[in-house]
Amino acid sequence: MTSESFPLPAGRLERALASLRGLAVGDALGSQFFVPVNHPLLKRHELPAGPWQWTDDTEMACSVVSVLAAHRMVHQDELARSFADHHDFDRGYGPAVNRLLRLVREGADWRELAAQLFDGRGSWGNGAAMRIAPLGAWYADDPEQATHQAEISAYTTHQHREAVAGAMAVAAAAALAAAPGGPPAPEALLDGVISLVPRSAVGAGLRRARDMLDYGDAATVAAVLGCGRRTSAHDTVPFALWSAARALGDFEHAFWTTAQVGGDVDTTCAIVGGVLASGEAGAPPAAWLERTESLPEWVPDRV
Repeated sequence: MTSESFPLPAGRLERALASLRGLAVGDALGSQFFVPVNHPLLKRHELPAGPWQWTDDTEMACSVVSVLAAHRMVHQDELARSFADHHDFDRGYGPAVNRLLRLVREGADWRELAAQLFDGRGSWGNGAAMRIAPLGAWYADDPEQATHQAEISAYTTHQHREAVAGAMAVAAAAALAAAPGGPPAPEALLDGVISLVPRSAVGAGLRRARDMLDYGDAATVAAVLGCGRRTSAHDTVPFALWSAARALGDFEHAFWTTAQVGGDVDTTCAIVGGVLASGEAGAPPAAWLERTESLPEWVPDRV
């Protein structure tokens, strides 16, 4: 029996698509604030004119959802192939991943390529984390399985321990935020994530984030935790999950809190948007969705 033959638990694809839409809004709107003319708008919490084009964060997340819909789980070869087949150089990919995906498209083995990155250490970038929230939403009924599948998904491009831990953390957060009974309290969300993430710099950052939940100044928190300026998982994920945990159910507030500190704004906002939109109460404003570039036609809306 193939994975496609197993019945799909109710609501999985719907939750994953909701998370994907939230991720796309966070990514696309966040990316607008790399444009200098929009900097004053950010300070005033005003929206730039649409449409807002999403980046590699959303493009790769679309592949995650597509593979889940087709196989009911992460199929590494199919995921790597989807990343490569849908790779749009102009979406803002980093140079290492650009090269990796081009070579995979030409027939190279993703296992060898991902393992060779950065002198054999693998990439510790935030790319595996930025795309994974919809997988967490998919596994809202099983957060442990969410972290396991996130780990598997990360290895197709990012094999450093920190990148893998970052993906696991975001998937766990999205799974917990999408819990059937509603999202947990901020402390419970981060405690749940910490319990599911292996010992790592990401985990240490999450524990610091848990201790800073009562801080009201996002800039101070970002100065301690990082906000993606170094594009590493451990410099990105703790702050993004701090911001998400403090505003579960309020997408607009979470976005502005995350974006205002700068850094890798499209990625931090994609993570926050994907986590919040995993739960019904955290959907993005309808007007924001309308200004966001539509998802590609190859993303399934049913199985």
